[in-house]
Parts: sequence; structure tokens; C-alpha cells
Amino acid sequence: MDILKLEIVTPEGQIFSDDIKNVTLPGAEGEFGVYPGHASLVSLLQAGVIDIELTTGKHEIVAVNWGHAKVDESSVTVLADGAVAIGGDSESAIASSLNSAKKLIESMSDSDVAIATARAKIESIARG
Repeated sequence: MDILKLEIVTPEGQIFSDDIKNVTLPGAEGEFGVYPGHASLVSLLQAGVIDIELTTGKHEIVAVNWGHAKVDESSVTVLADGAVAIGGDSESAIASSLNSAKKLIESMSDSDVAIATARAKIESIARG
């Protein structure tokens, strides 16, 4: 099975580190997906949601305010100014992380479109 190594790091520490099937990132020029064997690139990230497909087929979501992504054929490294993993073992933990993600996105973005898109995805996850 083809896999990627994904790391998401903020100034406070590592948010995510694991092998994955693919990831969708909120690039400055629009969302883009990364699969194993992707061409190497460095991209600016805008406020939005990182959608991670784990090797199990499940998805994890991380909200970021802005950052950079370095992609090569076998790995993706995201350096973000701020990030919040959305999830948890209980409904209250999930609700808390969703609220934190919304605050992070709204506090840092100067783009109404980026805020609206990220908020819609976060609210879709909350209903989901």
C-alpha cells in the first residue's frame, strides 16, 4: 500500500505525525490533494481545514490559521502558526475542539472567503 508520512507542527509542538493515505490542504491558491508519489513543492497555506485520510480509511481534521507545506514523493510537512485537531473521545471534547477551531480560523484570517469556507467545513464535521 502506498502511504505518505504527514507531520503537522506549530510553535507549541507537534499536532499530528503518522502514516496516511492522502491529505487535502488549504493552499493559498485553493485546496489541493496530496497522494503518494506527488511532485515536490512548497506551498503557502491559508486559514482552513486539513482533511487527513488515515491508512484505516477514517478521516481526521485539523484546522490551521496559516502556514507552509513542504511536499515530496513520500512525505508532507506542515509548519503552521496555529492548529487545532478536531476530535476527541466524547461529545464535549469534540464540541470544545470545534469551538477552538472556529476561534482560530476567525482570529487570524483576513479573507472573508477563507473564513466562510473553513467555517462551513467545520460545521459540516460537527453535524457529520
